[in-house]
Amino acid sequence: MFGLVDGNNFYATCERVFNPSLRGQPVCILSSNDGCAIARSDECKRLGVKMGQPIHEVPPHIRRQLRIFSANFGLYGDLSGRVVSVLREWFPRVEVYSIDESFVTFDGVPAEQREAMARQARSQIFQWVGIPCCVGIGPTKTLAKLANKLAKKTPHGVVTALPGSPELETYPVEDAWGVGRKLTAKLGAEGILTAADLARANPDTLRSRYGVTLARTQRELQGVVCSDLEEVEPERQQIVVSRSFGQEVTSLEDLQQAVSTFAQRACEKLRSRSLQASGVWVWLNTNPFKPGAAQYHPSKAFNFIAPTSDTREVLLVAQGLAKAMWKNGYRYKKAGVGLLDLTHGDVHQGDLFAGIDPRSQALMKVMDQANAKFGRGTMGMASSAWRSKGPALAKPVWAMNQKNLSPAYTTRWDQLVRVR
Repeated sequence: MFGLVDGNNFYATCERVFNPSLRGQPVCILSSNDGCAIARSDECKRLGVKMGQPIHEVPPHIRRQLRIFSANFGLYGDLSGRVVSVLREWFPRVEVYSIDESFVTFDGVPAEQREAMARQARSQIFQWVGIPCCVGIGPTKTLAKLANKLAKKTPHGVVTALPGSPELETYPVEDAWGVGRKLTAKLGAEGILTAADLARANPDTLRSRYGVTLARTQRELQGVVCSDLEEVEPERQQIVVSRSFGQEVTSLEDLQQAVSTFAQRACEKLRSRSLQASGVWVWLNTNPFKPGAAQYHPSKAFNFIAPTSDTREVLLVAQGLAKAMWKNGYRYKKAGVGLLDLTHGDVHQGDLFAGIDPRSQALMKVMDQANAKFGRGTMGMASSAWRSKGPALAKPVWAMNQKNLSPAYTTRWDQLVRVR
């Protein structure tokens, strides 16, 4: 049996963990540059704020009632990790599906004890981390996800869904895992309106008309496991770091600083997975949504002689690519850096002109260890927007707008909550 553990209104709840005054208040979390609503508390939803709605489109009389926050992904990621650590104490197998969802298994747990076990785990997560969760249980991932949505409507927060359960008769097909809005309209035209209708549909017709993905969803609704837990993260083929700028960039110096910062972060992610990159890709964008603005969307890539994870090498190339693409007269709104053709760090292809430099590996190791011990930004490259732990430097013109950012309660010593 599978379980899906989902944090309720996760981002909004994370803000409430360290700010109890937000309980019962309409909390709205905004996307990068404080643009659109990406998370809403139940109170915020009742006021009519839609998912993805630009905050400036929310009526002023509604906006005045909201407690608005910039997305604090460092905080959310840290609390997510704490939730997962509790789950690993309760369940033999755990798959981290997203920042707020994890699949678990009830291997060896008698049927009559599963819901009680889920309630105990749910209670401990709330007590230890402060995050309220719901748990859906089912013989397949699809049924567990369906049960999780049903659990959100119950006071105890735990529901089991089995093939043929009465709840499937009223469960909208559009909410079934793997069924999107486009498919919903087509299925509705054929009289498939609920999850139960989908489970009973002709399998050959489904496969021929809609493909193997929907056919698997149907099989899982029937109780046949088509997708097992993925306890190990799939191998990445690329790592990408990109941002929209808080202000449009009009100078090459500012653009190169942004690209260097993104490249440095991409290299940190690369080394944290013990990977190396064979190529780097840089792209620039003007604002496509600005009427009348001149448009320019270039991209360039470069292949290294030998795979590398050295931030210095990547920064040198990334800056060169950005400079080669730069054109005066354009107002740049976004840039990104991608590391391509990733391989494990212990895999090396011999090259006559490129050997392994142990000094490079040692330097990167020291930098990563310092940042891990004392916080990101302790050591960095001067060409990026790196901040030493001294007097604050001027905020880059391209930095994201985060006017409503909450403190880094769990990841910065100077922002820890003080208990008096």
